[in-house]
Amino acid sequence: MALKSTIFKANLQIADIDHGYYADHALTLARHPSETDDRMMVRLVALALNAHQLNDLCNGDATLGFGAGLSDPDDPDVSLTDFTGRKRLWIEVGQPEDKPIAKACSKSDQVLLYPFAHSADVWWRGIESKFSRLPKLEVWRLPSEAAPELAQLAERSMQLQATIQEGAITLSSKLGSVTVEPVRWK
Repeated sequence: MALKSTIFKANLQIADIDHGYYADHALTLARHPSETDDRMMVRLVALALNAHQLNDLCNGDATLGFGAGLSDPDDPDVSLTDFTGRKRLWIEVGQPEDKPIAKACSKSDQVLLYPFAHSADVWWRGIESKFSRLPKLEVWRLPSEAAPELAQLAERSMQLQATIQEGAITLSSKLGSVTVEPVRWK
């Protein structure tokens, strides 16, 4: 018998001062049995960091949400899809191989990748040259200590506030707050 995903609900209030985007998002996250709270919360941070693209790319006429994630490798972790069904933004977290990312670049206007593990620096040295030929790809390194700190905020029902200012995001809840400053690698 296959294990089922665990469902998490998040009410996320975003105040993106850098982009002038202020909105509330009611989100449902399905955490695959093999997914950690660290990775799930990094997906949520990636969505918050890019929520402003709803207005910037699509003038508010699009859907921003979580994909199937680990359940379907051909589906993004987070995506922005306009009303025509066109993928405007494809977001992945972790340390994927180059071929799925190249495929994502052919299916979407822009691809963002957020590696976050301790081993990301070694992974990047091995894959950087393959990613250099993908003009639609941006890679943003999250500090490795951020993911376990973010996991401390994970609850089945979450009330979260995300403040984005000067490139950093502070995610807060009744359990505390975590500030994450992504570093652009590509």
